[in-house]
Formats: sequence, structure tokens, C-alpha cells
Amino acid sequence: MSIITLTTDYGLKDHFVGALKGKLLSEFPEANIIDISHDIDPFNTAQASYIIQAAYSSFPKGTVHIIGVDSERTIENEHIAMQWNDHYFICADNGILSMLVQRFVPQKIVAINIHDRLPAEATDLDVFKTVACHLAKGGNLNVIGKEISALKAITDLQPIVSKDGNSIKGNIIYIDHFGNVVVNISKKQFLELGKGRPYEIDLKPKPLKTILPNYSSVALSDKFPLKYFEGEKLAIFNEAGFLEIALFRSNPNTVGSASSLLGLGYRDVITINFKES
Repeated sequence: MSIITLTTDYGLKDHFVGALKGKLLSEFPEANIIDISHDIDPFNTAQASYIIQAAYSSFPKGTVHIIGVDSERTIENEHIAMQWNDHYFICADNGILSMLVQRFVPQKIVAINIHDRLPAEATDLDVFKTVACHLAKGGNLNVIGKEISALKAITDLQPIVSKDGNSIKGNIIYIDHFGNVVVNISKKQFLELGKGRPYEIDLKPKPLKTILPNYSSVALSDKFPLKYFEGEKLAIFNEAGFLEIALFRSNPNTVGSASSLLGLGYRDVITINFKES
């Protein structure tokens, strides 16, 4: 089974997603094409990075992931293909893959160099389509690109540890359908820095002093039904392993959410302070 996933900022109003699928199937009719998301905010590479990080591991090894966000080839951003954790990722070298390579060393990265083999009118997604079909058919990375040793270093929206090691500052990189906000502080970073120390997440009007194992753990007493705790502020590490701040059973369309009621938006800074050991 050859799987190709699509993550783009195209939305579904226009023809782009359907046309891309048509091009993939024209070249490789046996491909199984899966949509991850087409609602990435335009050119938002941090959001795309989080979405692909959260989703990729649900697919079988060997899956090819096309990431069509800020995908134009420029002098600064080459087109690349990366084999990582036995998956393949195709995108521009614009930082989208930076969250992945913080966890594992890539198996191989190539700068795609097939552009002059395609028609002059070929688009960036035509390039990605051609590479994806080649890889999905079992093709080798070396055929479509020249091996490179590293991705472009990204300094924007990276967690910052204080000099004394008593705090870490992250940024909100995603707001989900429920209005929960995701911060680019991983559970791994939290545990390594915290070393079991007491901590506070600096939120107004009152900090959070506990990161819960799951949403329903907000019910601190079994004397009351879960409904009693609706709207309570909480923090967890989500399935992707990143800090998430939420309101229990919030509804952005009715009562509000962590984003709207706590005044939290994309790129806002969230700080975890640890007590000195």
C-alpha cells in the first residue's frame, strides 16, 4: 500500500487540492491519498510543523508526506525531501521540519534537483507531486536530489531556557478547533529542565501549578459530576507531546475557550517557572 498525505494552506474553496490529487493519481493511480489538513493558516510554517509532527506517526512506515505551505522555491528556500523515522517528507527548506529533527537525526536529506527535467510551466507542487510518486513507488532519494547534511537553522519561535535554568519560555504555535492552545514546549524539555521541581505556568489571573495527565483529571473531587468542572482552566501534554492549555469542555461557539477567555493568541509567550533546587 503506497500512501501519500497532503498538508497544505490551500483551503477547500478553490480547485488546488482537487487538482493536486488529480495530478498524483494521473501519475500513480494506485496511490492512496490521505488529507491531513488543508486549513493551515497561509504561510504559517510553525503551524504546519506542529500538524505534521502530530499526525505523521499515525501512518505506516514508508508513507510519503507532501507539505504544501510556503512551498515556493527561492534562493533562500530550496525544495527538499527527507527520510526520517522511516517516513518521507517533501517541502521547502523553510523550517517546517525543524520540530521533527529536534527529536531524531534524519536518515537522509536531499536538495531536490529535478526542476530542469520538468516542463517549463511546472509549478512547485508539480515538483512535489513528481518526487512523491517516485518515492511512493519505492524510488531512491538520490535519484531526485543531491544529499545535504542539514536543514536550514531556524531561530524563530524556539523555546528559551533562562541562564539560571529556572524557567523556560515557549510560544503558542497552534490553536485547535476547541480553542485549546498548543505551546512549543515539549514534555521531554519540561522533564529534563524541571528535574521533578515544583513549577508554575505563568497565566493570568492565576498561574497553573499542575500539568494534568488528561482533561478529566481536572475533577479534583468525586463528590461532584464532571459537568461541575466545565470551564476550569487546565494544562496537559497532548498526544503530540507538547504543552496544551485548555478549558475543560469548552466550546468556542458558545461559552468561549482558552484562546478567547484567557486572551491567548498565536506567538504569545508562555513561561514555566521552576522553584530553585
